[in-house]
Amino acid sequence: MPVYAYKGMTSAGRATRGFVDADSPRAARAKLRRDGVFPTELAEGAEETKAGATKPSALAGALPFLRRIAPMDLALATRQLATLVGASVPLVEALGALSQQVESARLKGVLGQVRDRVNEGASLADAMAQSGVFSDLYVSMVRAGEAGGALEQVLDRLADYLESQVRLRNKVTSILIYPSVMFVFAMVVVAALVTFVLPQITELLTNLKQELPWYTKAIIGGSKVVRGWWWLIALVAVSVVVGVRATLRTARGRATWDAWKLRLPVVGKVARILAIARFTRTLSTLLAGGIPIVKALGIAKHVANNVVIGEAIDAASESITGGSSLAKPLRASGQFPPLVTHMVEVGEQSGELEPMLAKVAENYDEQVETTMTRLTALLEPLLILLMVGIVVVIILATLVPLLQVTSSLK
Repeated sequence: MPVYAYKGMTSAGRATRGFVDADSPRAARAKLRRDGVFPTELAEGAEETKAGATKPSALAGALPFLRRIAPMDLALATRQLATLVGASVPLVEALGALSQQVESARLKGVLGQVRDRVNEGASLADAMAQSGVFSDLYVSMVRAGEAGGALEQVLDRLADYLESQVRLRNKVTSILIYPSVMFVFAMVVVAALVTFVLPQITELLTNLKQELPWYTKAIIGGSKVVRGWWWLIALVAVSVVVGVRATLRTARGRATWDAWKLRLPVVGKVARILAIARFTRTLSTLLAGGIPIVKALGIAKHVANNVVIGEAIDAASESITGGSSLAKPLRASGQFPPLVTHMVEVGEQSGELEPMLAKVAENYDEQVETTMTRLTALLEPLLILLMVGIVVVIILATLVPLLQVTSSLK
């Protein structure tokens, strides 16, 4: 079915834009009018409307990041849908109201497509799966909620999960902003010294025919190489980045990278607890939503985003299929700290595995934030010292010959 990008006005007089699927432009306009939208512009395919809206199918196919929806937008929409469902609003009407309320044009179009498929008789989970936007975790939770008659509760849990992930991501990002800015500033200062200041001093020293120390010659030689072959250096850097990214897309390359990352002194610990926090929170959410544990493990291992830990989870899933407990294979893998396996074991014995996993996730989320805060507090002075050290070395390498010239003239 064709998808049309539209721009129009709502019945309340507000400007709106988004996407709608229909058999023809006439059917698209009729569908929009039924939803209280009066279209002023309508374009099919990858054509752009005068407002600059673009149908996502062509561009999103070439650029996958265009298919993504901001996690916070999805969390808010999920919370609002849970509220509407809890108020006994029919699902089709709830999806229609939600598609008009959200601000994201991409999410608005997706919700409109989901509503149409539900109106045609599809289940909510199937309609979401066909959109290609919602994750396996999201679709599985919704399917379990529909089957168990607890869609409102499942949507609330999903909203809690999405919001917790957004909060953790925002905390880590905010912690890393200052060191990143300091590093970029240091690189800019060094580049300015090497590109503009050092060549002028070099020319002066050359004209004076003064014998230069070895470290001064080394810095001058490095400056000439950077200024003369900067394009080759940039090309090599880009080639390395592209090569590394291509290697990481292979199964063997990704496994090697994840294993090496976990063995790093400090970064490895942060990567491990972050992966375990994601895994335990996701598994807790899935189990609380009524997903069978084997299927829940298969979904949660992808959220952990680490091949090594994913292999340990696969082994645990196979052991559970054979009648074993969850804690035993996790402990045998050696990838999970004793705290995690002990909490899982207690949860299995007491029948409260979901809250135990949630507690592990909360504890590890706090550890991630605390560790990142400490690393940042240590990294800030180290970056400052590094920048000052580089600048001092460059200055001394040029100042010492000038002082020698000055003393010889006395």
